[in-house]
Amino acid sequence: MANCLVAQSGGPTAVINASLAGVIRANQLNPLYDRVLGGLHGIEGTLAGNLFDLTDLSGHEIEVLKQTPSCALGTCRYKFSEEADFQRLIDVMDENDISTMFYIGGNGSMSTVAAMTAWAAERNLDKRFIGIPKTVDNDLGLMDHCPGFASAAKVACEITHATRMDYDAYTRPEVFVLETMGRDAGWLAASTCLTGDVDLLVLPEVDFRRSIFLEQVRTKMEQQGSCYVVVSEGARWYDGTYLSANGKAADGLGHAMLGGAAGRLKSMIVEAGIVPRCVVQDLSRVARSSNFAMSLVDLEESYDLGVSAHMRSAKPEFTGQVVGIRRGQGVDGGYNTEFFACPASDLANFVRPFPSEWILPNYQGVSDEALDYFRPLIQGEPKLICENGIPVTMRPFNRR
Repeated sequence: MANCLVAQSGGPTAVINASLAGVIRANQLNPLYDRVLGGLHGIEGTLAGNLFDLTDLSGHEIEVLKQTPSCALGTCRYKFSEEADFQRLIDVMDENDISTMFYIGGNGSMSTVAAMTAWAAERNLDKRFIGIPKTVDNDLGLMDHCPGFASAAKVACEITHATRMDYDAYTRPEVFVLETMGRDAGWLAASTCLTGDVDLLVLPEVDFRRSIFLEQVRTKMEQQGSCYVVVSEGARWYDGTYLSANGKAADGLGHAMLGGAAGRLKSMIVEAGIVPRCVVQDLSRVARSSNFAMSLVDLEESYDLGVSAHMRSAKPEFTGQVVGIRRGQGVDGGYNTEFFACPASDLANFVRPFPSEWILPNYQGVSDEALDYFRPLIQGEPKLICENGIPVTMRPFNRR
């Protein structure tokens, strides 16, 4: 038997390590590979030959790894496209007797899986590449939802409700604006409507119109004396420019550095004279790496996805594929899921927007159908291993 490699990329999530744990544990139970090696700091560290042996983690370590947020292997923002990078990855795999690479990431990572599969096939190289999806943005195509999204949505809902309670305690005239992640799709921002606390919702899928938005804010303040707004960081004007873009592309992948859409709305509201004061809350990394409010559904599905990817790799022809999630119906008529595989090329660099038919006009929120979609995903709370009242986490492998 040869070895396998697992690497993580892109933004962290609360449950990305559960998928990693799934691959490790699956190989312990069914050793398809001699060793399970982790690529440190994503593809960038892997290309440098920085690997960590994960094969023999204890049962306790795997349980702690499952509940550890962020990327235990480390991650990166690296554009993997040069011919030299392709060859260097093959060299690293040869040097470490690696036959199969599992890549945990978003649509950019799935593009890498597809590209490496095609490149290896053209050269008759006996190397395999398998994608395991993750993203809090929930914008990967074909699958019902993405690992990491449900936990981010659960945290976003809990913080939305808590801050709404705090906001409603005061009588002074002010507007509350909460900003979530979501560069190109509004799934996470839209999920906060589950709480019933959101008055106005601003999504990337709807061209922002300043006059209509301010009219709605003014109406809410006149009717109820308060207005709680949720905005996605990717909200944009009719010409496609982001409300919050600073004009620079600095994340290593050519993406505009976002963050500040809520602040922009605050300035508009105050300058329009609607209220003298706005409160801004930025969820950002809090939502994506908070293990204290993980969705049990999300945790279990993310772990099982890693197991499924490993099991499917028992077939020599299984390469260039991504293992995804479909929504089904249980025997009792309730929520259920099944895993499926599809070509990585079908997901590569494709963004799935929040459905326009689920968006209510004039920033009024989302439809009941959208709430029905979100509701089962955030159910349950895992029983976390704690010490001194704080969830135990794995010391990151890239920090050892």
